[in-house]
Order: sequence, then C-alpha cells, then structure tokens
Amino acid sequence: MAVQETTRTSYGQRVSGSFRGIGSGIILLIIGTALLWWNEGRAVKTSKMLNRAEKVAVHMDNIATVDPAFDGKLVHASGTAATSDVLVDKLFGVSENAIRLSRDVEYYQVQETSSSKTKDKIGGGQETVTTYEYSNVWSPVRINSSEFKDEKYHGSNFVLNDSESEDWKAENVSFGAYSLPPELIGSISGDKPVDLVLSDDVVKALNKTAATIKKDTTAMLAQALSEYKYVHVSGNVLYIGEDSMNPQVGDVRITFTKVPPEQTVSVLARVSGNTFQKHVDKNGKTLEALSMGVKSMDEMFSAKRASNKTWTWLLRLLGFFLIFSGLKSVFDIVVSILKVIPFLANIANLAMSVILGVVAFAWSVIVIALAWIFYRPVLGVLLLAVAVGALIFFSLKGKDKAAEVA
Repeated sequence: MAVQETTRTSYGQRVSGSFRGIGSGIILLIIGTALLWWNEGRAVKTSKMLNRAEKVAVHMDNIATVDPAFDGKLVHASGTAATSDVLVDKLFGVSENAIRLSRDVEYYQVQETSSSKTKDKIGGGQETVTTYEYSNVWSPVRINSSEFKDEKYHGSNFVLNDSESEDWKAENVSFGAYSLPPELIGSISGDKPVDLVLSDDVVKALNKTAATIKKDTTAMLAQALSEYKYVHVSGNVLYIGEDSMNPQVGDVRITFTKVPPEQTVSVLARVSGNTFQKHVDKNGKTLEALSMGVKSMDEMFSAKRASNKTWTWLLRLLGFFLIFSGLKSVFDIVVSILKVIPFLANIANLAMSVILGVVAFAWSVIVIALAWIFYRPVLGVLLLAVAVGALIFFSLKGKDKAAEVA
C-alpha cells in the first residue's frame, strides 16, 4: 500500500534556497576542476610508467625454483597458484581447503521506495507530492523500518539470524617455488559452490535461535525431536525460514562459495626473494597485476593500458558533470526569480542548461588542455586551441542569431 506526502515551498523559500546553492555550486566547480587536473596527471604518469615498465619487464619461464637472477626485476610469469590452507567459518562450522571462502548473506525485508512529482504554481511557489511504496525484497543489508513514512510498517523488519557477509582468504598461496603476497592473492577469482554440510549441533542452534525470535514454542519443542523446522540446506545455500519457496519477512538466505585451492594465473610484478612486490616507477606510480589464466606479457600490459584509458574517460565525465552541476547551482537563482511565471522559467531553464552545458564542456576542455600543457605540452596547446575555437564559434553564432532577431 502506498502513502503520499505533500510539501509546499513558497517563492521566498525557493529564492533563498537558490542563494544558498551558490556556495555549494562554487564548491562543486572547484572539486570538478581539481578532479580534471589531477586525472590528467594520473593518466599521463600511469601511461609513462607502463611504457617504461614494458621496456624493462622480462618473462620468467620457470617458476619451479627460486632464481636469484630475477631478484629485483619486473617479471611476467604464468603458472598455478595453490594453497593447502583450510579456511573456516566458525559460526556455521564450514571448512574448506580454498584460496578464498565466502559467506554471502541476504535478508528478506520490507523495503520503502519513493517517487516525487513537482508542480510549479503561479506566483513562484512549488508543490511536491511524494509517494512512498512498500514491497518485500531480498536485501544484502538489514533495513531499518523504524524510519518508514508509513507508521504501519514501523518495526516490521527483523531477521531470524544476525550473521553478516564475510570473506576468508588463504595466507599461504604458492606460485611454483614463490609465494604470492596478500594483494595478489586477493585478485584471484573463480568462485565455485561449496558442498554445504552442517553439523546437527549447528542446525539445532540455528533452529532454536529462529524459533526464539519467532516466539514459536512448538518449534522449540520439536527441536528436541530433531525436527528442524527453520533450517534448510540445498547445495551451497542455507535457508533460515519456514519455507524457502514462500519467503517471509525475517527469513535469511546464506550462500557459501569458494575459490578452489589451485588456479592458473599470470603475474606481473617485481621479484623480491621468494615473493613479489609492487614495481615502483621513478614517477611514483606502481605496477602489480594478476590475471586469471595464461596471459602473455603483451596482453597484461594492454589490459593495464585499457584500464587506464577507461578510468581516464570516466573521471573526465565525472569532472564535467561536477562542473555543469556547479554552474547550474550558481546560476539557478535566475530561474528561481522567474518562477513567478512558470512557463517563462521553464524556457529560461532550458536555454540556461544548453548554454551552461557548452560552458561546462569548454571549461572542462580548457582545464584538460592546461593540464596537458603542464604534463605533455604539444598536445595541450592543440587541445587549448580547439577549446578557444569552440567558444569563439558559439559566441559568433549567438551574435548572428541576435542580429537576425533584431
């Protein structure tokens, strides 16, 4: 069932809010500009590091023995990562010989979602109608129902088991005669289901806890007869609830997976004795990578370059968005003042969005160009010329349109 909440904002409150937004807009402009500058430096340094690293990296054919000749060198090697460590989830008594053991917990909860519709009023006021809806979902976190808008759902959420998701990683993973450091161990993937078997003691304890929370004395009595009403195991999934096919609020679903104790991997890192460390470039950037399967040195460097390029563009887009949002916050006062006549304000808002979008784009390109001038001068000058040319072009276009109207 949905509930609605209506809020009204006066013209004066909207204008006042827009004045306050100028400060946050300036902060967004500063953050966006700084992010763009930093990102270009990061991208250039990473690129130069990869170029230098590729020139000095060597392939290590044999990892069966520790070869002192490779000590201190950046190497590439492929082989089997293996461990004899036994990882234990003490809470459920699950133990596996694995590189990683994972417990993923989900809770069946009531979830609140909201949607809002805003309408401008003649005179500059604003009316917002917010609709709150409720549904039952599997959630990776416990949802606090005490703050729901509909009081009917207050206190509706609880759980039959308060365990949380957790990972355990092997500390001793060999790579031929070498050992892998924690950073590389954490990069090993390939999760497989655990063949889950719980002891009677664990099942009884889980059932008793669930029955206590449910205040189900019948189930607590049945426990003595080994009738586990609330505990169900299927494959690698532990379900705590009465019926896994008909989940109820409070039910808990726990999935156990593991990374098998032997995995084929490729490593790109600096040899340090019988283990590996990060390769540190002269510009401070570091390199240490592990890929699943047999990957050539060229493939691993290509993947790193692709990752650097992807992050560069993602951060550029984020920087542009922050600058655009900052400009909008700064100049939103103009639209707010015009809200006395909603139709006029909507036209002004559209025109301003287009103009500020162009300004934000030019601003971003200029910042990137200046950063390039600092980090790579030739490309930076060319990019700056493009940005200035774009501003001049749009400026002349605007004057031409104004002349036509006149």
